[in-house]
Amino acid sequence: MYLYIKALHIIFVVTWFAGLFYIVRLFIYYTEAQEKEEPARSILQEQLGIMMKRLWFGITWPSAVLTFIFGPWMVFLLGSIPGWLWVKLAFVLGLYIYHFLLHGIYKGLINGRFKYSSTQLRIWNEVATIFLVAIVFLVILKSLLSTLWALVGLVVFTVCLLVAIRVYKSVREKK
Repeated sequence: MYLYIKALHIIFVVTWFAGLFYIVRLFIYYTEAQEKEEPARSILQEQLGIMMKRLWFGITWPSAVLTFIFGPWMVFLLGSIPGWLWVKLAFVLGLYIYHFLLHGIYKGLINGRFKYSSTQLRIWNEVATIFLVAIVFLVILKSLLSTLWALVGLVVFTVCLLVAIRVYKSVREKK
């Protein structure tokens, strides 16, 4: 039974992450459409709004809920919680907080509140990547010492992502 639950958990984690990665891309395009002249602005935002709604409520939210169901079910079947798993669960909690923050951005955009620029949203887009790297390393290494080294690598990875975003922005602005 444990392996079936684990397989389902992994499937819904993957679809949840797919939704988290793509929804922020749609936020970026929706925000950039705000700079277009009419009628392009309305056409783009209407289509992107439909896409955001379908992705968010049809894939991302259900995947987050099913991940939340199958994850604790796996822990229950496992019987005990090793130290590395507590650290992973802390990252998962952070990922759910991120999910709820994205929900707030979604609601704001749909209601015409553009709180973040497209560059700021690109940074938001990388947050899921950071959680993904941290969680996968914890699950695979299952060692707190190895996890410490993975977290150091994660910090270096994060810095590289931020530099890449800045370089990309400067290249886009030159065009």
